[in-house]
Amino acid sequence: MESPEKARLVAGWLDDKQAERICAMNVAGMTSVTDVVIVVSARGVKHAQALASHVLEMASEENVEFLSMEGHKTGEWVLLDLNDVIVHVFLDELREFYNIEGMWTEAPRIELDA
Repeated sequence: MESPEKARLVAGWLDDKQAERICAMNVAGMTSVTDVVIVVSARGVKHAQALASHVLEMASEENVEFLSMEGHKTGEWVLLDLNDVIVHVFLDELREFYNIEGMWTEAPRIELDA
């Protein structure tokens, strides 16, 4: 599966659980770490944890490679590493503070299903 297609799949999983302000950026060629960065907002800690857990469960069901997860215990900023797709789940105030989208302003946005 190509990275943009995988990003759309993961974004759909996040949307199923009411993730807010989903943004997917194609960073292929800009970093050696990943090809796509997805940033989403959660309504609270439990919502962030639920979003991350759902992605992990769906990745397992769909045989999507999953490397690691950080921050699940605190739930304020959860990072999911799906190899060529990295997902950041933020509480809104931390999303604004860390401004991941601002770090990748030159990265093309991936159009996601409405």
